[in-house]
Amino acid sequence: MKVEETEILYAAAAAVGLLTVVLLVWIAVLSRRLSRLSRQYRAMIGGTGVADLETVIGGLQQRTVDAEREIGRLSEALGRLEEKVRLSAGRVGVLRYNAFNEQGSDLSFAVAIVNDERSGVVLSGIYSRDQTYVYAKPVTGGESPYPLTPEERQAIAQAGPQPAAVPAARHERR
Repeated sequence: MKVEETEILYAAAAAVGLLTVVLLVWIAVLSRRLSRLSRQYRAMIGGTGVADLETVIGGLQQRTVDAEREIGRLSEALGRLEEKVRLSAGRVGVLRYNAFNEQGSDLSFAVAIVNDERSGVVLSGIYSRDQTYVYAKPVTGGESPYPLTPEERQAIAQAGPQPAAVPAARHERR
């Protein structure tokens, strides 16, 4: 063999060796990535008792559909509860006053028990020296088919929120 052929042979062997080292490094990198993916896959599949990813994803999708259905059901129930609360007579306004200026003190009263729509009942007690008279009047939208005294109107105003038209009018003036 000639020197040139020997040099070419050594160069080729060095190139093959270098290529082998590069490929070994590449195999090590890919092996490490595959190991990491395998760990992540086992962690995801681990507690499910299922062998393949498709089954796990299908189960997760079904759970998502079930959760959305439950959220819809709960939203409807919440809407019904909010409506019940809005219509329940839970707002109370109490006003004590002196019905007769010349005697006693603030022993007369007006109590309004209304809902958010200012519908319910107003109770009035008028105290006099000999007896107390108690009256009950139905209230719808802050008004009654029976005449309301200023004290009863004040108790209704204390109990219920302002009508929707009043705040809107305030905003329009600004």
